[in-house]
Amino acid sequence: MTADRAETRHLSDRLKHGWRAEGGIALASAQPMRFHALACDYDRTLANDSHVDAATRRALSRVRQSGRRLVLVTGRELDDLTLVFPDLDCFDRIVAENGALLYDPATQESRPLAGPPAEAFVSALRARGVSPLAVGRAIVATCEPHETAVLEVIREHGLELQLIFNRGAVMVLPSGINKATGLAVALRELGLSPRNCVGIGDAENDHAFLSLCECAVAVGDAVPAIREGADLVTRGGAGAGVIELVEALLASDLAGIDRAVARREVLLGTTAEGAEIRFDPQGANLLVVGPSGSGKSTLATAVLERLGDAGYQFCIVDPEGAYRDVEGAIVLGETRRAPTLAEVLDVLAAPDRNVVVNLADVPRRDRPGFLAALLPRFRELRGRMGRPHWILVDEAHHFWSTAPVHAAPTPLDAPSGLILVTAHPEHVAPAVLGAIGVIIAVGHAPGDVIREFARAIGVDAPEVPDAGEQSMVVWLRPASPILLPLAIPTPGAERRRQLRTYATGDLGESESFYFRGPAGKLNLRAYNLTLFVELAEGVDEETWRFHLRQGHYSRWFRDAIEDPDLAAEVERVEATPDVPGVESLKRIRHAIEERYPDLGQAPRPGRAPRKGRRGGAS
Repeated sequence: MTADRAETRHLSDRLKHGWRAEGGIALASAQPMRFHALACDYDRTLANDSHVDAATRRALSRVRQSGRRLVLVTGRELDDLTLVFPDLDCFDRIVAENGALLYDPATQESRPLAGPPAEAFVSALRARGVSPLAVGRAIVATCEPHETAVLEVIREHGLELQLIFNRGAVMVLPSGINKATGLAVALRELGLSPRNCVGIGDAENDHAFLSLCECAVAVGDAVPAIREGADLVTRGGAGAGVIELVEALLASDLAGIDRAVARREVLLGTTAEGAEIRFDPQGANLLVVGPSGSGKSTLATAVLERLGDAGYQFCIVDPEGAYRDVEGAIVLGETRRAPTLAEVLDVLAAPDRNVVVNLADVPRRDRPGFLAALLPRFRELRGRMGRPHWILVDEAHHFWSTAPVHAAPTPLDAPSGLILVTAHPEHVAPAVLGAIGVIIAVGHAPGDVIREFARAIGVDAPEVPDAGEQSMVVWLRPASPILLPLAIPTPGAERRRQLRTYATGDLGESESFYFRGPAGKLNLRAYNLTLFVELAEGVDEETWRFHLRQGHYSRWFRDAIEDPDLAAEVERVEATPDVPGVESLKRIRHAIEERYPDLGQAPRPGRAPRKGRRGGAS
């Protein structure tokens, strides 16, 4: 992204009062607060020449008064910070030493997040004349051009340390420690998710924590790399830029900013022409609809898992016990008793935990009442913490019927971020359907579903492309519906089962690999990846290299194992035929083991232990 493009993303230019997301549940001003935390760098973000002026301090105070939390994220040591900014108690947490130290101003307790620097390392730096040299609880800091000497000492002592740069400063920290790791711990202590945090910074060492935040803001005089990578750029520089951000945050919770941040969009699918269809995870409610057996639950699960992978907390209301294997979720209600509201909220208390509420043992007539009691608790939790971010309700027509007896509150009374799944959209109350912004119709007649949806909410039916038998239609209102090939994403639990099958199961005769050799004298069948590796280690060099030169290995990985990434990596090995057989096998085995953790963990029935190797390809 060029600097000119960054200019068009100035925060003050993006504020549009009265904004409303098409298909959203309510005006943005009526939504629960989205950003519950502001994370700020110190030098050249809050401070000019180490000093924070009175106007910036007042802005920080207003953030706290709004109910939001403040986190300072700095490369400074804590003692040094106290000297230049004694009012540390205006922050809820302070991440110091570039992520290596966490401090709670309320209790004045500090907690190292990394071990101390080795005395021999510090002594070696001093012996080389590295100056200035500051040594903190975990950080060692100097300045350019001493980075060369620092690297030499790290190599000489065999240490696992990293260098982080900041406008000429050189910071040395244990590997894996940075501002993002420290901020993640601080937010977890406060019960907050990075998806509800906006961050602001100016320099190279701020990149990690800004990437963690849901919205990354650069002050106007930040280094080019930070401006170009930010979601928003303030017009003002240090101090003034923070005030500008605070004003927008307090005025509208940044809801007036037209954000389409590609790094946060979630993939729905790909058209036949290869175009990716994505949606904004903060601005949509989804309806997944189709007949039984059409794959709608599988699709909904896969979309939800993608949201979970992106850090959005979710809760699944599962009336039939169909979501027991969702990746990354704790299942409640599998002990032949109904889950309780307290149990659900206890799981959701931690921002990195997701929950499946299994209502299979709740009488059908009581399920809407359970959800009716649960939704206000969700709304209250979102009011305090901004999460759970997503709620999936399966069999939505049971909860929000056109003729309800014990209906749950409509989504108009509930948080946004809904995925509703149903086989009978015609039985879902129109007020509920009207809250939907993205419709995914699967099955033999997705176009009919789209048209029925339009009639139910009283809008003109859009022109629906001819879907055929193996397609689905996605309607991101108000745009025209889009036809996608029917390629239902595979949820994580199913992926794990597939990986185990490929690694240790039996693929069948037609999908097995056969080591036959150049003359076809062999007929060694590998019916899974574990056996493939073992046989490959045993065959003679000529047989191994024959199949390598013919591209048989990559073809099998692509066609039978259905792993194009593995196939592509093996193709690169096949493209270098001069590599010795032992080395090519080593590379291919490594590529397999990286992707299939169950390789070799299960015994093969009916096969005796091997007593020796057949050849020299290992």
